[in-house]
Amino acid sequence: MKSVSKSYTIGRKAFAKISAVEGISLTPQMREDFRLFEQQNLSHADRRQAISKKYAR
Repeated sequence: MKSVSKSYTIGRKAFAKISAVEGISLTPQMREDFRLFEQQNLSHADRRQAISKKYAR
């Protein structure tokens, strides 16, 4: 029998709760960035590129 890999995507609220348990939180600037991404309807690839460009060292 062949194993089937399934993926599961959680929402932003659930991810925030998990992150809080780990002691991770977004800065106000990061929240604003994500708000702008949603307003601009950026694709996942475009969001990753914008984040990398802004925060990469």
